[in-house]
Amino acid sequence: MAQGAETTVVRAGDGASVFGSPAVDCDAHIVVPSIKAIMPYLDAYWRQQFLNRGIDKLSWSLTSEAPNAPISGRPDWRPAQGKPGTDLAMLRAAVLDGFGVQTAIATCLWGGAVLHSEDMSAVVCAAVNDWIAAEWLDKEPRLRASIVLPLGNPDLAAEEIERRAGDRRFVSATMLVAGETPLGKRHNWPIFRAAEKHGMPVAVHAGSAYHHPMMANGYGSYFLEDYVAQAFAFESATLSLVSEGVFAKFPNLKIVFQESGVTWLPACLWRFNKTWRGVRAEVPWVKRPPKDIVRDHIRLTTQPFDEPDGARRLERFCEMLDSDRMLLFSTDYPHWHYEGTDALPLDPASPLARRVLRDNAMETYPRLTEATP
Repeated sequence: MAQGAETTVVRAGDGASVFGSPAVDCDAHIVVPSIKAIMPYLDAYWRQQFLNRGIDKLSWSLTSEAPNAPISGRPDWRPAQGKPGTDLAMLRAAVLDGFGVQTAIATCLWGGAVLHSEDMSAVVCAAVNDWIAAEWLDKEPRLRASIVLPLGNPDLAAEEIERRAGDRRFVSATMLVAGETPLGKRHNWPIFRAAEKHGMPVAVHAGSAYHHPMMANGYGSYFLEDYVAQAFAFESATLSLVSEGVFAKFPNLKIVFQESGVTWLPACLWRFNKTWRGVRAEVPWVKRPPKDIVRDHIRLTTQPFDEPDGARRLERFCEMLDSDRMLLFSTDYPHWHYEGTDALPLDPASPLARRVLRDNAMETYPRLTEATP
């Protein structure tokens, strides 16, 4: 992707997929434009608190990306006013009609999920979920969404899953890859328990609460370091989820890694398998090679797809993992990772295409089968 390069958008038109096969977008971002947008969804007490304390004037961005940096929004996916990801009409034109996807799963990342005040975080996340339902899902039947969770308190996060689970348009629940504890720790199990109970995968997105450095030896100086280090965090999450016994405890749970970069996984699993053979007595609940467990329980969205140049890019990845069921198509709208509709690192005529574009999503998100033809 060349910064400043011209971008050509190809339209599918008439609901047809540009790929020639039905598609489900498993990571399309929507953005809260400002705190004022969620004020109507707060009760009287919290509205007054926000006004009295000036909270309604703060920016609650949950990203290290500079708002005007090219990666945060493609030129043709930026509204005339406001932040990328805030305009429903633009999401329709760019993703639903532009790519011709059947269904897009909306991911909303916002600072309310990582507030130090657990009570305020829970209230704000509930308001954001209500805002998503009213302002996005009610207005666009092709949209589904992931539940925004107060991540500082897993018990409150589980309560929010319970509160919103009755709305079948919420098809997953969102966590961040870097938090207060490694992802598989029992601290987080209330979230996994609630998600499994309601047939929802947990969507683990790149990002953190910025309470701890992304890199083990401290904070870097630049966005570049933070962004690349997200892959390290996903490796750590994979090790933690398997080693701590999450999938032994919750055998029906699926985890979806969003914006992980994907291609780090084979080397991670080769080392994981090799080491497990020598120390597996330490983790008796890991009864199978870690690679097999990961194949059964972890899925990854395709964008951004870190790759070398050359043919058969995605096919080689699937061969390394001995699986064609782990990858889920995503546009990562409105972020700038590719030009036009070149979101699929695969020839659409490949036998893998239909599985990556749609079938894997339908298997991963049971609730999609209730609403998608």
